[in-house]
Amino acid sequence: MEGLNFYKGRVCLNCLTNSVDNAKAIYEAAEGHVAVGILSANYPNVEHAVEDMKRYQEAVDNNISVGLGAGNPGQWKAVAEISGQIKPKHINQTFTAGGYTRAKTGEGPFLNSMVAPCGKAGYVKISTGPLCKDMEPAIVPVKTAIAMAKEQGADSLKYFPMGGLKVKEEFEAVATACAESGFGLEPTGGIDLDNFSQILKIAVDAGVEHIIPHVYSSIIEKETGATRISDVVKLYDMIREILD
Repeated sequence: MEGLNFYKGRVCLNCLTNSVDNAKAIYEAAEGHVAVGILSANYPNVEHAVEDMKRYQEAVDNNISVGLGAGNPGQWKAVAEISGQIKPKHINQTFTAGGYTRAKTGEGPFLNSMVAPCGKAGYVKISTGPLCKDMEPAIVPVKTAIAMAKEQGADSLKYFPMGGLKVKEEFEAVATACAESGFGLEPTGGIDLDNFSQILKIAVDAGVEHIIPHVYSSIIEKETGATRISDVVKLYDMIREILD
């Protein structure tokens, strides 16, 4: 099975969906350069999630992203168990559950490791698991976090919550570290049509190999809960503008 389809080998969108039809439309609008997000938190149990997510897999050539749900660490085990059964192309996970998840899935799925801004450029908070998140923060140098994530089998750092460009200086340091370490980067939180290009350009200019920007609520139609396809087209145009 082939992995995620990165535009020019560099960028793959990540957008949420609420239906198979919406997922198909997202996939077509980005010409396949997208991981369509489905949240584990939306299901009552692993069995229901597995059954339903298989429909999405068939519809978009398995370009689905199994999500926690607003970075909810309480969903870490559900994500790991679901992913172990269906082998999606992309998985979102807490920093502390990377090894467990990779052991469940084996090689193949693109697995991120969630870290958070901490107020100090060059450092990140790695205590993003369900037990450690409320304790005194574990703050480590970005490159140390990357090395630890690699040792657990992860492919990228999911940097969340960014609040758009609120932590720009910290994000620039993370991007530089990921580029120098040959590690992927997934900027997440508060990304919209207005700041998307600037955020993506920071990662591209830093030289990050694989970038997966997550654009969620800002492009979701509130009435229907579906991602606006016209906005996916705009985002994809911005990606091409930066990389072409």
